[in-house]
Amino acid sequence: MKKKNPVFSFFSSVKLALFTLFLLAVTSIIGTVIPQKESMDWYIHNYSETTARLFQVLSIPDMYNSWWFLGLLSLLSVNLIVCSIDRFPGVWRQIKADNLAIDLKRLRKMRLSASWTSEKTEESLANELTAKLAESGWKAERRKRDDSLLLFAQKGAMTRTGVYIVHASILIIFIGAIIGEMYGFKGSIMLPETKGTSFIYQFGSGDRLDLGFTVRCDHFDIDFYDSGMPKAYRSKLTVIEDGKEVLKKDIVVNDPLTYNGITFYQSSYQGYEDFLLTVTNQQTGVSETVILPFQQQQTLGSLNNSRIGIINAQAMGQTLKSMKVWFKDDLGPASTFWLNTGEQATVERPDGKYTIAGKQMYATGLQVAKDPGVWVVYLGCGMMILGLFVAFFMSHRRIWLLLSREDGKTTILASGSANKNKVGFEKTFTALVAKLEADTK
Repeated sequence: MKKKNPVFSFFSSVKLALFTLFLLAVTSIIGTVIPQKESMDWYIHNYSETTARLFQVLSIPDMYNSWWFLGLLSLLSVNLIVCSIDRFPGVWRQIKADNLAIDLKRLRKMRLSASWTSEKTEESLANELTAKLAESGWKAERRKRDDSLLLFAQKGAMTRTGVYIVHASILIIFIGAIIGEMYGFKGSIMLPETKGTSFIYQFGSGDRLDLGFTVRCDHFDIDFYDSGMPKAYRSKLTVIEDGKEVLKKDIVVNDPLTYNGITFYQSSYQGYEDFLLTVTNQQTGVSETVILPFQQQQTLGSLNNSRIGIINAQAMGQTLKSMKVWFKDDLGPASTFWLNTGEQATVERPDGKYTIAGKQMYATGLQVAKDPGVWVVYLGCGMMILGLFVAFFMSHRRIWLLLSREDGKTTILASGSANKNKVGFEKTFTALVAKLEADTK
């Protein structure tokens, strides 16, 4: 027997795979517990200067891109490839084996076997058994063996490849991740209401990345619990390209906007001390929206140079409840009134009626990601689910029927085997043999 190369044996070892998976699991826990890609000052403040220095040496703040973590992934990849190269040829030989060439003595020694006799000839029995097997989903082959006739049928031969589908799926997921790392990016932007941006800031480096189009936050809504804690928030976004609005969408957590392969996720928000007010002339339909600092007035040029301001406000915690609006034109004294946030009021002036709506101004926090390898990762995940299902819930099942003529009678020896779920196959085999015996006697 040819001795295996020790290097090849090392990289094809199951122990190496288990050891590598254990290290990946432990280090992934560390990367989950310790926040990633924070500043050095953050780690010093939350741990200690000595610990922060150790983190920096071990690349803990960016662990998933560290040389040693990538080295573990590479070692696992090499292990999977070499292991598959080493073992798959033997499995393929089992799949493509000539099962009609089996040693007939083995059939009598199999744990699952049964026999009965029939008055019918070998050929007629073979035809009848082939038809009965086909009714149960078994496609039989036959071959003359010495003075006997051997029938063979099998199911699930390709299920032996389940583990190798899992191996391939892991490698495909790694390839998808590499594509995403090389050609994708992740970043964020804090985008105030009514404002647009054509760039974001990359995570970690803080570099400015151009999007190639503009995304604008038209409106931001937030709901609070009675305690003042935020309950849900929503951003109305518009994508603008070449000066044209090409896409509008309201986004919430877990329901992002995607355009040109770039996805915008709702992740946070920031409240300002400024107010966002919209004034509409009910007669003309002319409307103007202004961003208004507290206790400052602003002129509405499109509305006869009217002036508006916020002179007081009521809040609960960080939640603005209502604001006191001051509104004036040149035709009479100023109108003052309280306006609940998110609602609107009608103001009558000598020259007509105005609708005024107001709210606290917010910025929506967006996480932005481009990952061209995500579909490759999805493919790998789908393959993994398939491979695991095949490996754990399906088996290669084989049945042989040996027909021998002796003393004017035909003896049928039925034997069967399965590489997995032997208990389940035994029930199937027993029921099938009982049916065949009853139909062919």
